[in-house]
Amino acid sequence: MRFDRIDPNKFINKAVITEEIEHFVPEHKFSDFKIDEALKKTISAKGYVDPTPIQDRAIAHVLEGRDVVGIANTGTGKTAAFLIPLLNKIRHSPKERVLILVPTRELALQIDEELKGFARGMHIYSVCTVGGMNINPQIAGLRRSYNFVIGTPGRVKDLIERRSLRLSDFRTVVLDEADRMLDMGFVNDMRFVMKGMAEDRHTLFFSATLSSEIEKLIGEFLREPVRISVKTRDTSKNVDQDIVKVSGGAKLDVLHDLLNKNEFSKVIVFGRTKHGVEKLSKELVKRGFKADSIHGNKTHGKRQRALSSFKAGHVQVLVATDVAARGLDIADVSHVINYDLPATYDDYVHRIGRTGRGEKKGVALTFIE
Repeated sequence: MRFDRIDPNKFINKAVITEEIEHFVPEHKFSDFKIDEALKKTISAKGYVDPTPIQDRAIAHVLEGRDVVGIANTGTGKTAAFLIPLLNKIRHSPKERVLILVPTRELALQIDEELKGFARGMHIYSVCTVGGMNINPQIAGLRRSYNFVIGTPGRVKDLIERRSLRLSDFRTVVLDEADRMLDMGFVNDMRFVMKGMAEDRHTLFFSATLSSEIEKLIGEFLREPVRISVKTRDTSKNVDQDIVKVSGGAKLDVLHDLLNKNEFSKVIVFGRTKHGVEKLSKELVKRGFKADSIHGNKTHGKRQRALSSFKAGHVQVLVATDVAARGLDIADVSHVINYDLPATYDDYVHRIGRTGRGEKKGVALTFIE
């Protein structure tokens, strides 16, 4: 899709302030699930009582060992929907191993962090195997005792080819954000991994969108899956969407004026290119804003530092390319600004999904020249 093909009206959508009539009432509480007591204690210590819709519907099926297809927007709690029942599986058979494939290293690290939170004190270990980082510590990690490998498809394939990872050791696989892996050209790597796994494996598949290509992969990878869809609409009801008309030269000044407003407390600004994002970030710093950037040309360490500063509130503005749009779960992002138009409507949906998470309200503004 070319940039000028998306109807600008799609970027205007007032958030619904009134409560939805069809208020979700979960069928379970976390305490109802047939899971290990130590795990229940951790869940309760995290303050979780009522599951989100995807957790409510998926956990019981995963506990029964069924293959599951979950169609859910990001920010719906799907990570816990697969981690909780899989941790329970490991508690019952400590030699079990689980492979979790994800599109980006940020998402891999986020899942790893969440896993460590749930598994505290349980002697359950994970290895994060992602590209853009030194492979040697990852190889060393795979020589030690572990239950979970969380990785990006290219790096996992590399480790298999180096014989550091044996797929025959795994009986459970999670494909998270499968649509994004497809978009990023990982389909052959995904097939390579799935072909190397046991026929009678347990497969969990999550995607925010359902296309004919995704349906094809579901047919290839899963056996009689339970399908769970909690995707209510493309964009969150909590995100107030609007456009800002700008004339070419004034774009940066308009952004400057917006960022000076009090309510713009934690803002992600999306640009199209790595170079453009870096340049814009530097320009904002020059103008006195606490800004940083994340894009593919930055080292992994620098990206993580920028994210940590933004999460902690030391940075007000994070300027990012679309690689950062998927999977990032940062609390209390007040605004998303599309400084450059997204390439596709799907990219737009993922970008603005960084704000208005959970029950919070958010604002998404798209600059139209």
